[in-house]
Amino acid sequence: MNDYYATLGVERNATQDEIKKAYRKLARKLHPDVAGPDAEDEFKEVQRAYDVLSSPDKRQQYDLGSDPTAPGGGMGGGFGFQDIFETFFGGGQQQRGPIPRARRGQDSLLRVDIELSDAAFGVTKSIDVDTAVVCGTCSGSCCASGSSPVTCGVCHGTGTMQRVARSFLGQVMTTSPCSACQGFGTTIPNPCAECSGEGRVRSRRTIKVEIPAGVETGVRIKMTGQGEVGPAGGPAGDLYFEIREKKHPIFARLGDDISCTIEVPMTAAALGTVLELETLDGMREIDLAPGTQPGQIITLRDLGVAHLHGSGRGDLNITIEVTIPTHLDDEQTELLRSLATLRGEERPAGRVSGNHSGVFSRLKEKLSGR
Repeated sequence: MNDYYATLGVERNATQDEIKKAYRKLARKLHPDVAGPDAEDEFKEVQRAYDVLSSPDKRQQYDLGSDPTAPGGGMGGGFGFQDIFETFFGGGQQQRGPIPRARRGQDSLLRVDIELSDAAFGVTKSIDVDTAVVCGTCSGSCCASGSSPVTCGVCHGTGTMQRVARSFLGQVMTTSPCSACQGFGTTIPNPCAECSGEGRVRSRRTIKVEIPAGVETGVRIKMTGQGEVGPAGGPAGDLYFEIREKKHPIFARLGDDISCTIEVPMTAAALGTVLELETLDGMREIDLAPGTQPGQIITLRDLGVAHLHGSGRGDLNITIEVTIPTHLDDEQTELLRSLATLRGEERPAGRVSGNHSGVFSRLKEKLSGR
């Protein structure tokens, strides 16, 4: 464990004022802008020692043999090197050298509406995109024909300006971007008229998007390098297409399964029949067995949405809803009464079920773990 008292050059019983005074003296001497970049590591060590000894809690931990700056040693909450640096000098060291004029473009996000069948089988869509492209007149140079950028006469191409500031540490050299060229190191006296010196223009283009089977609302498809071109013809960002699935008039989707409800008359449920249903895969026949009950579910395997990750597809689940006639003529009424007599159902007692399926009963069962 480092001897922080020795680093600051103070005794172990030094007061807070003595510690602060010793730190300021060393910080003034070892600051990288004063002593050069080779002193940065030593300056960090002085800062670390001050961070511990200037805090009563951390100093107590250190005196007991624990280094609060070590991983898991309770360092949290103190000033870091950058914090102290900014406190004393109004900001860290600025980037030295000119800033590249060409920069990466922004990413773009577009929404794509698709049908359920598109999600089930995949589809290729042509999407019109309004985005930034390289200027065809200057090819991204930002300059008018026959001209080129010139070295900034203020910063002489460095892109930065230096000035001397006075503080309690003494004279400190600070660096900031050149205000004349915005840090680029060059200026453009004759900008391209087509792009106004941007090196890029807005344009509409058509992009083909391969939408895989199994996507759903919220899934994003990334097209690398298809976003906006950056300033001065810089690299293009990425283009994202976010899927939004339209509501289907018949089928509802749950995961990779789809479902629908078919209403059948009471007689068809009792006697059985064959139904026809237009599925995502075309027309299919559905065998309705005699005695089909209301709410019964018939499952057709592999007629749902394809699995996005993996092979196979979900299922099509069909719920049977039995309709009871409400308006009977005299002949139909007599026939039903005859049937009831044959089945001994003139005055049925009804079946009493103890399975209460109300909201509170279901909630109670869930909470009890049943």
